[in-house]
Amino acid sequence: MTNARFIKSVTDAAKQDAPQMPWARGERRAMFISKRKAALELRKSA
Repeated sequence: MTNARFIKSVTDAAKQDAPQMPWARGERRAMFISKRKAALELRKSA
């Protein structure tokens, strides 16, 4: 009986905390890269 309760609690916890998927970070990463490129272009004007 306790094993079933443990498994249920583990599956409930896994459903609550979903890991970040690789495709989810693409947009945020692209934004940081574009900011970095813009900063480099500003520095090259001297």
